[in-house]
Amino acid sequence: MADVSGSELSEEKEAEIELKKRQKRPWDELHKSGKIGITPDLPETLGFYDISAVRRREQREAADPSLTRFISAELTRGYFLEHNEAKYTERRERVYTCMRIPKELEKLMTFGFFLCVDAFLYVFTLLPLRVLLAVLRLLTLPCCGFSGSRLLQPAQVCDVLKGLIMVLCFSMMHYVDYSMMYHLIRGQSVIKLYIIYNMLEVADRLFSSFGQDILDALYWTATEPKERKRDSIGVIPHFFMAVFYVFLHAILIMVQASTLNVAFNSHNKSLLTIMMSNNFVEIKGSVFKKFEKNNLFQMSNSDIKERFTSYVLLLIVCLRNMEQFAWNPDHLWVLFPDVFMVVTSEVAVDIIKHAFITKFNDITADVYSEYRASLAFDLVSSRQKNACTDYSDSVARRMGFIPLPLAVLLIRVVMSSVKVQGALSYTCVFLGYLGLVTLKVLNSIVLLGKSCVYVKRANMEDKLFETPAPPPPSSTSSSKTPSRADASCPTPPGESKMEPAPVTLCSPPPPSSCSVTTQPSPRTDLFPPPPADHSPAAPPPRTPTPTPEPEPPAPPLSKEEEEEEEEEEEAAASELKHRTPKKDLLEIDRFTICGNRID
Repeated sequence: MADVSGSELSEEKEAEIELKKRQKRPWDELHKSGKIGITPDLPETLGFYDISAVRRREQREAADPSLTRFISAELTRGYFLEHNEAKYTERRERVYTCMRIPKELEKLMTFGFFLCVDAFLYVFTLLPLRVLLAVLRLLTLPCCGFSGSRLLQPAQVCDVLKGLIMVLCFSMMHYVDYSMMYHLIRGQSVIKLYIIYNMLEVADRLFSSFGQDILDALYWTATEPKERKRDSIGVIPHFFMAVFYVFLHAILIMVQASTLNVAFNSHNKSLLTIMMSNNFVEIKGSVFKKFEKNNLFQMSNSDIKERFTSYVLLLIVCLRNMEQFAWNPDHLWVLFPDVFMVVTSEVAVDIIKHAFITKFNDITADVYSEYRASLAFDLVSSRQKNACTDYSDSVARRMGFIPLPLAVLLIRVVMSSVKVQGALSYTCVFLGYLGLVTLKVLNSIVLLGKSCVYVKRANMEDKLFETPAPPPPSSTSSSKTPSRADASCPTPPGESKMEPAPVTLCSPPPPSSCSVTTQPSPRTDLFPPPPADHSPAAPPPRTPTPTPEPEPPAPPLSKEEEEEEEEEEEAAASELKHRTPKKDLLEIDRFTICGNRID
């Protein structure tokens, strides 16, 4: 019994001694566990390591900083970028987007440039042939007999009007002296010419905006179904208005070309430098605005049109200068540096402008492929049998590029610069015309193939076969012309009206709809089908419908609640009224206002 009690006391004493050792040397456990090692940082005092001394030294160093310690801390301190991974990944993607912008933008610019070339060559090559075919139809009409409701198809009427406008404006341009205009502009000061050039650029955009509306009004007035023949008299004022517009726009472009020619021929090239710096001012006016996809699409179309117009102006300047130097090829190398500077500045400004607009508005570079697909959709849809408009007109509406004034001016400059005399000269002119026709056909084939690829890649094939729903007839139009629906699509004699076949969306059209040479048939889907006659002997069976159970009446509201509901309805109605609808890219043309300013 005594041995057991003695052993218990000895164990208690050993435990107390061990506890005292731990309190005196707490770092022994840390050393044994491996969390801290014996280093010179812990001063040894009689076999013990004094932690309090280490702490006192650290406090003393923190209270007394030195330049050496500051420099060493600056040289050795570190940080971890992975703590903000999302931020730096976004910055890297922005850099990659800016690097992709030049490639994607130039793809769009190249495709749009060749679209403008196609619409421009159409005026010189296929339009005269189409006008000739329309005139032959009119001349052979008495011999072949009159069959049908129209003398000419709507597309032929528009072609004849375009041809007449071109002939009249070209004859009027003969009375405008290009040399006198050049010397009149050359006598002005540099600042005046700079202001004039800026005013001409603004006027060109305004003319293009209003001019396309004038031409569209003329085409529709000439081709819309008419109840009486006297209604055709309204085409005459629209025609003279269109001639007047094309003539004024051609003179405006001539003044632009003359100003650019003066800048090329100036001795110190100061005017040309100022005019090129005007392109960089455009960056300031565009980059620091809020842009959406529709706004950027409008700007891209405008840049395509401006680039093509500037190239045609440079061609006019080169033709005028080469004529003055008797077509000396050595002078062409004198003009080459200035031409290169103008083209380079245009490309550089477009790249910088679009790169920063996409950066500031968080727009990806893939948006330019969508723009290219939208332009390709216009080209493919204009090749269908029942197309709503000609392709050159769709390009004019989408980009603001109207080829008629520019074509009139180019014909005037070429005929005044190149003298055609003798049979050999006329043979060269004919061969040149055949070359232009060949270039037009090849360009159209390549563009059509590329457009089909872009449309298929963008999954827009189904939209080609969709039939738009007819607009509901307005009450005002029905009250003024009650029989307009019956007269808008008359039935040719000897033919009966046929009900339109149902069209299934997203289904391929019949093989005949792929033809681009046949004329479109009159549209019959604008009118409702005749009501089906049901005989009283066989009435259609009706399924009995269960009578709905009456809902319990709502509890009456107090006057205050009624006033609150009326205020909420008025606020919601005003919000819906002033809300801007979000339009598709296919509905946006060059002159649609999308509100691209930061409010």
